Order: sequence, then C-alpha cells, then structure tokens
Amino acid sequence: MSTVPADTVPTAATEAIAVVLLGTGKVGGAFLQLLRTPAGAGLRLVGAANSRHQQTQPAVAELRLGERLRAGGEPRDDVALLRTLHASAAQNRVIIDATASAELAQRHPGWLAQGCHVVTANKALAGGGLGGWRALQAACAREIRYGDSATVGAGLPILSTLRRLRACGDRVERIEGVYSGSLSYLFNHYDGKQPFSTLLREALALGYTEPDPRADLAGEDVARKLLILARTAGFPLERIDIEVESLVPEPLREIPRDEFLERLDELDGAIAARRAAAAARGCVLRHLARFDAGGAARVRLCQVPASHPAAHLRGADNLFAFTTSRYRQRPLVIQGCGAGPEVTAQALLGDILALTPAGSITVPSCARPFPRPAEP
Repeated sequence: MSTVPADTVPTAATEAIAVVLLGTGKVGGAFLQLLRTPAGAGLRLVGAANSRHQQTQPAVAELRLGERLRAGGEPRDDVALLRTLHASAAQNRVIIDATASAELAQRHPGWLAQGCHVVTANKALAGGGLGGWRALQAACAREIRYGDSATVGAGLPILSTLRRLRACGDRVERIEGVYSGSLSYLFNHYDGKQPFSTLLREALALGYTEPDPRADLAGEDVARKLLILARTAGFPLERIDIEVESLVPEPLREIPRDEFLERLDELDGAIAARRAAAAARGCVLRHLARFDAGGAARVRLCQVPASHPAAHLRGADNLFAFTTSRYRQRPLVIQGCGAGPEVTAQALLGDILALTPAGSITVPSCARPFPRPAEP
C-alpha cells in the first residue's frame, strides 16, 4: 500500500478536513497509520496530544509521534489545540477523541457548540447519565456532526443500522447479544487448559480490553454500550435500570490498576469453577447483554448450549440481534470483529470521511439519529 510522502504540499482537497487527535495509544496510533494511506489523504492533522503533551502541525508521516509525545513535548493545552484547529483553512474541523477518559468525554458538547465535529470511540458520555446523552443532542446543529460509530461494535455498522430501522418506522422490541470484543475473545478461547488470567493478559496486550480491564470484567463497558443502544432505539434507559454482574472479586475492585494487573491470578479459581459447571451440562460460557422494550435489561456471564448463536463466535467477534416489529420471527443479526485498534480506527476514519460531499456513508448526527426519546 502506498503512503503519503512527508513533504506533500497541502492542496485544496487536503484542506477539506482538519483534525486534532486526542489519544495516541493503540487506537490513536492505528488512526495515525490510516492517515498515511490514500484513504487518509484528504485529512490534515493539525494537532495531536496524549494526556500530558501535545504537538501542533505534526508530520503525518511521523511513525513515532505517539512515542515522541510520551517522551515529552509541549505541555497539553486544549485551548491552544482548538485555536490551531480553528485557524486552519479547512471547511470541516474535527476533534477525534480516541481515549477512554470520562473527563474528556464531558467536553464533547462544548466542542460541538463551538462548531467542531466530534468523532469518538469514547462512550463515557453517551453511555453515562441520561443528562450527558441529552446534552449531546442539545449541542448538535444539523450541520455539526457527532460521529459515534466506534463506540459500539468497533467497526461494525450497529448504530447506523439501528437508526435506519427507526427512520423507517420500525420499533425495537429487544436488543441482545455479545457486545464485548474482549470478553468474547476471552470466553471463546477459554477451555480450562490455561489460566483465565493468561488469556486476559493476552487480550490486554492486543488492545481488546479497556486500558483498565476491570471496565470489561465488571460489565460496565458492556452496560455503556447497552445504554447507547437502548437510547438510540428511543428508550431513556439509565444505568440503574441495568442488572450487571461483575466478574471482579470484591477485594480487587477498588485497588490501583497496576496492583490489579499484578493480582490477575486471583480471578482464575471462580472462572474455572463456572466453566466446569457449564461443561458438565454440555454448555459453554458466554458474556451476554439484553434489553427488552418492557424495560428489563441485564449484563451477565451465562451458560449457553451448543445450539445458541453465541456458542459459535470466533476470535473477538461481537453479535448483535435486533428483534423489531418487522424482524419479529427472525431477528436482524450483525456479527463480526468487535474489538481491536485497526477496526476501531477505521470506524473513526469512516465517520470523518462521511463529512465530505463524496462520502458514501452518513455520519450519525445528533440532530437526526439522536432523536429525543419519548418519556415513559
């Protein structure tokens, strides 16, 4: 695959979209790689930052930008980053949030109100309190877009499909499936031959888990996705409405992240016992989430028989099943890889490219696909 030369002079086409990237870890790093391909040629990176340092006007071809920012650089200054973004000649100005920071997610409505498109894999606001969800709607004008495809299902067309169903007058009756790529990877591979903690370390290294794996194991990452799905379907669900099972033992829940990672082997005994119990019944363990239009919602580790669709998932596959008024007898099912830096970065890029007239997909807009749900 060809790359964009470092000395490429910006043209009118490359000035169409200016972007600031917040987060240069696994997902942000994968996004930087995409900028160096022909697909990213229409974007101009005017700023990039991690939690402590930043660089303005970085070279797109800089392969080690993330490493340079970790080593040092200008102090992080969001005001300066936004000033650089607004000073660009681009028709579209985009802030990319490739972090998992709840504090950063709270700033999304403010950025939108300032006329910046926001494209994100960060689900902390949309999947947090209902007030945050509604703040996103209020901040969006028709011409300002909120790209959230990467928040649920990584690169899978989950939210766009759900919004299209609603736009066509269909009514969602049930949403269920396997929503965590990390937990799918873990339980698709866990056969008792090696400790569960070994697989968890592998998933963390591959970028399948959240930076703190407890967000996955506690069910909170899945709960956020279920909130986003239910709200997109028109139901004003709150976190308190979801019954969530945590796989993190009580003594490990509040300790520092590094200490938790050192004590992962304390997870092994309980998970091994549950796997053995499932195997004795001819079942396997799968982590499932479900929401019914009547209001019941739950996230938990389940025993499923070999006939269950989730029993046949592979790798980090996600499975989303929508039962609607028109898909009642046979749910609409979307299945595929639901985790990993590359597919998540691709979803971010896809939402950005959709800002241009030539874009072949429609970026989720708060004004349209984020309709205010009817109060119960």
